[in-house]
Amino acid sequence: MLLKNYRLKKRNDFDKAFRKGWKFKEDFLSLRVTKNIFKKSRFGFIVSQKVSKKAVLRNRIKRRLRAIVNIKLPKIKEKLDIILIANPGLEKKDFWELEEVVENIFRKANLFQK
Repeated sequence: MLLKNYRLKKRNDFDKAFRKGWKFKEDFLSLRVTKNIFKKSRFGFIVSQKVSKKAVLRNRIKRRLRAIVNIKLPKIKEKLDIILIANPGLEKKDFWELEEVVENIFRKANLFQK
């Protein structure tokens, strides 16, 4: 479970990431990254109805993404707002494949501390 102070909740924060953020894409996952003024990195998750019409599947994907981010959290740089966007096809991946995709996209975006 990702703690609340690590989550993006406000629409303005999401809008800022979409306007000014860097874009990355890996497999069926997209990423938006922008800097923030807080000490901690914050994360947002978007899973649209294009991925699945069923809310149960969309929520399962969000829970899995939150769990993976929670595992990777100690290695991630601070002062960033990060949005993970699921694209159609991601619902077919199991947890371990999803973890590998997240790891790859985080490396591509250079989000890990050295």
